[in-house]
Amino acid sequence: MRLHTSTWPEVEAYLERSQGIIIPIGSTEQHGPTGIIGCDAICAEEIAWEGGKRGNILVGPTFNVGSAQHHMSFPGSMTLRPSTMTAVISDWVLSLAAHGFDRIYFLNGHGGNIAPVQNAFADIYARRALDGDEAKFLMKLRNWFDLPGIPELSDELYPVGCGSHATAAEISVTFAAYPQKEDCRALEPAIAPEGSISDRHQFRLDFPDGRIGSNPSQSCVADGKKIIDHAAASLVKDVDAFFKS
Repeated sequence: MRLHTSTWPEVEAYLERSQGIIIPIGSTEQHGPTGIIGCDAICAEEIAWEGGKRGNILVGPTFNVGSAQHHMSFPGSMTLRPSTMTAVISDWVLSLAAHGFDRIYFLNGHGGNIAPVQNAFADIYARRALDGDEAKFLMKLRNWFDLPGIPELSDELYPVGCGSHATAAEISVTFAAYPQKEDCRALEPAIAPEGSISDRHQFRLDFPDGRIGSNPSQSCVADGKKIIDHAAASLVKDVDAFFKS
């Protein structure tokens, strides 16, 4: 069940049986020469949609532009300032809370989002405490690539060259979502250099084609379908436990 394709009476009926919702959250940033720019948002969205279908869980709109300043030297990348992102996340959550949602589960696809989202959580909890709100209310942030079983599956599929950005695993998920974008051409070097990230200019110097430690030439539609299947199953269990907490 998706919020964007539901009517308000359908959402009202959903709230009578559950007050929990999944929000996919990602980024709009370069993912190397063969990865599509919406990769992080698409991965979170595809897994959330599949998990929502299996678990009969409401899935909200995808938060698809995140904190990604370090990718801004690559055309097409977009970013929010951390303060902007924190403010928008707070407004999204408080809007949902006003309707009675009290378990907000963010399924994340981009590491740069973690700090702003956690700041938003701290701000929301503080506001509720200072307002004297005694209602039970919880939020959770979970990276899809850290769901139980997914690190092990990634290691099994890509024992060498999965990487940390434009990873073979995430590129496979996007290929499964958009098979027409499957691009398995060899890249040079096959495995991109490793390193830390900071400013966008230094990022482009350190990682000229946008990849970090990855070889997405290994990526394929079949792997992506397998990852989505495993991640969705794990997501349903994780969300169920959170909603019952």
